[in-house]
Amino acid sequence: MEQGDALTFSSTLQALDLLDSARASGERVARAIREAGIDAVEVARVTGAGGPTDFIRIRVPGTAGRTAGGSAPTLGIIGILGGIGARPHQVGMVSDADGATAAIACALKLAKMRREGDALPGDVLISTHICPTAPLKPHEPVPFVTSPVSGEVLNREQVRPEMDAIVAVVTTRGNRVINHRGFAISPTVKAGWILRPAPDLLDIQQNVTGKLPVVLPLTMPDLTPNSNGLYHLNTVVEPAQVTDAPVVGVALTSAVPVAGSATGASPASDIEQAVRFTLEVAKAFGAGRCRFHDEAEWARIQALYGSMKILQTPGRQ
Repeated sequence: MEQGDALTFSSTLQALDLLDSARASGERVARAIREAGIDAVEVARVTGAGGPTDFIRIRVPGTAGRTAGGSAPTLGIIGILGGIGARPHQVGMVSDADGATAAIACALKLAKMRREGDALPGDVLISTHICPTAPLKPHEPVPFVTSPVSGEVLNREQVRPEMDAIVAVVTTRGNRVINHRGFAISPTVKAGWILRPAPDLLDIQQNVTGKLPVVLPLTMPDLTPNSNGLYHLNTVVEPAQVTDAPVVGVALTSAVPVAGSATGASPASDIEQAVRFTLEVAKAFGAGRCRFHDEAEWARIQALYGSMKILQTPGRQ
């Protein structure tokens, strides 16, 4: 495996095994997480206009995190997706499942690290949702897999106020603006502003891939709620709509447009790299060695130009 890690790969394959099933469910995944040694797992089934989905939230305590009475910062890892499957339209796991796969793989790997004596300093909160029967939606250049529940519900169930920064992992193959196979990271998004790509995250990305960093382009409409009818690349920074914490998207990408509804389109090696990147961010962030943005520059931006929080809302109409 190119630039891979055997144990991270094992966790990724286990996550793929758990989710690549018509019988996949939140409880099935929660059982595997608990068996791996993480007890703080919650599952909630929510039904929307497109059917039911299972939200799963996992807390991995750190040695100096708030759970232990310490002050190390808490990282949020959110697997963003519409669904892991689009049954009955498609048989099997769809490309859109990568966000959930990466989030569950991170939980399994962190559990393994704790068992082996490598607990991180800060708490890590992991959330995603599991839906094997998600609806499809027409979209150019390829159709989207959409969530059975609204974006408001997704954010309500997945974003937590304890998250001091968020890494959002999502399939981003259905476009023509980035033609690179692997993963890209977005610039930092905070309170309606697109900030520069964080140098600390670029360093981690090139360490993980052994290549120059790849950055996903964002537009201002990408920061707004999907319900407003504007064009969105996808939902890569959707959590930024309901938090002022800095959010960075980790986008699984391809050299050509691949539909989120395509099956057989989730290379385990690509997901493993995104998982490894996210875990390295978790290590460094909890230890105070990784900044998602520059506080002094943020203060200067606010003093010069003020708030852009209107982009976190449905708009004036």
